Amino acid sequence: MQPGILSVVSTVASVFLVMSVGGLARRWKWIASDADRSLAVFTKSVLMPSLFFHRIMTDPALSMQIDAWLPAVYGFGCTAGGILIAGWIAKWIGKPFQVTNDSQRRTFAFCAGIDNYGYIPFPLAEAFFPASVVTLMVYNVGVDTALWSVGLFVISGQGITASWKRVVLSPPLLAVIAAVTLRQSQFDTWFPTSILQACAQLGKCSIPMGLILSGAIIYDYADKFHWGRVWRPFLLAVAVRLVVLPFGIVMLSLTTENMPLKEVLLVQAAMPAATFPIVMTRLYDQDIDTAWTVVVGTSVVAIVTIPLWLVFAPAYFL
Repeated sequence: MQPGILSVVSTVASVFLVMSVGGLARRWKWIASDADRSLAVFTKSVLMPSLFFHRIMTDPALSMQIDAWLPAVYGFGCTAGGILIAGWIAKWIGKPFQVTNDSQRRTFAFCAGIDNYGYIPFPLAEAFFPASVVTLMVYNVGVDTALWSVGLFVISGQGITASWKRVVLSPPLLAVIAAVTLRQSQFDTWFPTSILQACAQLGKCSIPMGLILSGAIIYDYADKFHWGRVWRPFLLAVAVRLVVLPFGIVMLSLTTENMPLKEVLLVQAAMPAATFPIVMTRLYDQDIDTAWTVVVGTSVVAIVTIPLWLVFAPAYFL
């Protein structure tokens, strides 16, 4: 089903309105920046895995929606490929756009290459492609793997051998593996209902919490924007994250006949840069100005580009 323009605009607006609540909460000091890390860890380690576990355990069409781990392979490929392509562009044409030194190039590649794969796409998938939500969860396993391997290598400039535990012990990955295993072994019918209900309640908190935190983080850096200084890297970020990489992702959707996976790729193609790379950029002492230019800039422009991709692309790629 091809979404209508009004329904897409309304849904996208509601997502960004929730993010604006996070920005206002930060402005009014209801959410202190010191709380960001603990809330983000709790969301990633408890709330999101609960959402994944409950949805996979209770989805009646699981066997039809998941073709082994194919969505995770696509998630890894799109993310790793996005980082490498963004890095290549920054290396060869970054200088006129004020992306010149090694730190700026690494930061640009990392931030522009990773799209927002959790908090924004989930409510959009729920609204327009509900049959693809479980596939999106498995796709995110691949994104996380690429983030903590290729992404970590790029942003840190170091080896990735120390990051394998982050990949293997990732709570969302463990939740997906546990739920899929229980479903495929038919032990899901014996699983305690009380635990599933608790997971359902926790899972309902994950997307709003993630959106609010994203809004708070974006507010921190949006307040520091000086357009006269950042307009050149801003233009490059918008071109790469919202035009070049989306086109590549939707073209990749032509390589599969799996309709839920096609829908996931379409939603992901429309996404702006993820907000979490700002945290990692700061952690590894890379160029924070480039990071917030990419993240804030693409997030603002995505309010317009997300409806365009979701309305017009399905006619050609679904």
